[in-house]
Amino acid sequence: MSIYNPDISKSERPFKLDSIIDVEIFDPPMCCSSGLCGPTQDQTLLDIHEMTLWLQDNGYKVNRYQMASSPQAFTSNSEVMRLVREKQMAALPIVMVRGKIISVGSYPKPHVILQEVKGTK
Repeated sequence: MSIYNPDISKSERPFKLDSIIDVEIFDPPMCCSSGLCGPTQDQTLLDIHEMTLWLQDNGYKVNRYQMASSPQAFTSNSEVMRLVREKQMAALPIVMVRGKIISVGSYPKPHVILQEVKGTK
């Protein structure tokens, strides 16, 4: 059984899928969108990538942003910009679940994100 099985069926979701971004990840600068293109694989980035794919496959909306390719995602979010101004690049990554910041400066474990998505923290 996969660790990415939060036991939520698409029909149990209390809101319209198109109306909410479930998870937003504001990544630090990386060589590519997932950070998995380098010669060595970072296990944390691999875990986040696998969890992102699982969430998307199960009907959740997950967006990942990098400042170079999606500056508007950063500038349009006042909380993210406040953190970046205060802590600069040390603030990244910033992870949000349904508009609530759950992590600043490091990626949370995938199970923490899943608990937040399920609302069972």
